Amino acid sequence: MTRLGSMLAPEGEAENGLVVWEDASFSTGFAYDRQGLVTIDITVKAGLPLVCQISLEPYMEYVDRRSRLVVIDDIAEQEALPEQYEPVLVEERRLALVDLVEEELLLAIPQVPRSPQAGKLILPEDVSLETSSGEEREQTRRPFEGLAGLVKDSAGE
Repeated sequence: MTRLGSMLAPEGEAENGLVVWEDASFSTGFAYDRQGLVTIDITVKAGLPLVCQISLEPYMEYVDRRSRLVVIDDIAEQEALPEQYEPVLVEERRLALVDLVEEELLLAIPQVPRSPQAGKLILPEDVSLETSSGEEREQTRRPFEGLAGLVKDSAGE
């Protein structure tokens, strides 16, 4: 799982103890649906060590993801699939389950990892996130504002 490994926090000490990679577990169920498509119901559970983007400390993100997939042989087949299925392209009728598990774990990683213990972001006293009032805003410069009048005058002639 090289793609996943590059997104995980390195093993090491965190505030609450040692953060290490936990084993991922998965289960799959293969079946045919009413249309004769090969479907895969996959459940993936894992603890992923990520780096919190607020505290920059490693934390454990627990994943419990379920998906319904459908096997296709040609990329053109995905246009005709029902919406409830995610396509999985197979080559030479072979499917690597480790690739499916890695893909599910990658989809489960939050876009911006944030530890539940990180709490609220604390800013220095001289920094504020509030917007300034209308009185304090400087006048917006609009260099082409005068052209509107010229265009109207030339169109009327």
